[in-house]
Amino acid sequence: MKFKTHTLIGGALVAGLLAMALVAAVWTPYNPLGIDLRSKLQPPSTTHWLGTDEFGRDVASRAMRAASTSCLVALLTVVLATSIGLLAGVVAGFLRGWTDRVLMALNDALLAFPGLLLALGVMVIVGANQWGIVLALSLAYAPSVVRVVRGTVLSLREREYVEASRMIGNSEAYTMWRHVLPNCIAPVAVLATSMFGWVLLSESALSFLGLGVPPPAPTWGNMLSSARPYMASAVWLCIVPGLCIALTLLGINLLGESLRDRLDPRTEKS
Repeated sequence: MKFKTHTLIGGALVAGLLAMALVAAVWTPYNPLGIDLRSKLQPPSTTHWLGTDEFGRDVASRAMRAASTSCLVALLTVVLATSIGLLAGVVAGFLRGWTDRVLMALNDALLAFPGLLLALGVMVIVGANQWGIVLALSLAYAPSVVRVVRGTVLSLREREYVEASRMIGNSEAYTMWRHVLPNCIAPVAVLATSMFGWVLLSESALSFLGLGVPPPAPTWGNMLSSARPYMASAVWLCIVPGLCIALTLLGINLLGESLRDRLDPRTEKS
């Protein structure tokens, strides 16, 4: 019952986010970048459902476009981070020896830095833009994937079917690709689901600090940052992006928990 409830609520929230992001990519009620100083700081109304900001831009349209931007950044980051983590983790765990020692020394060095601090350092080098965020956050979160994959591979490499693959003459590369890698997908899928939420939160934090997607392109983080001077007079400017972030993270966490319960055989299902 708990699994079904988490799946339904999490799935509904994530589906709503993805639907909003897809719709915003082709249509929004108003131009998210359109300035209308005569309509600035209007409260929610039938004309502007979620009000307008200090430049008269429609908050609902900007929140929708921000969802599209955040989803794209998070998806690209998760794909890149999991790809790097899978490759490095499988090679390190399967080959062992000096390859394992070198890769894990580098991985531990990256893990020594807090993820957001490492991303900030990379952003200083590559600059504040969408692709810089993807690269920075991928490097920040890939080490976690490497550790999970390596731990899984260390147990898989001693299984009978791996030994049988070696005995019939298959190469190490073929054995890794055909027999080891597919069995790493389940734990990586659970981690990637959670990572999607972490990346959304990190991207919002970087944007809030002015190191995300540069204005005037909307993100939930820079919408929150711009709303700080108007917290008392135009509270909806803070509530809308804050609520979007909170509901998105709730949905992703519930969906990730239900996915973990489904894929982890040690979890007791009720």
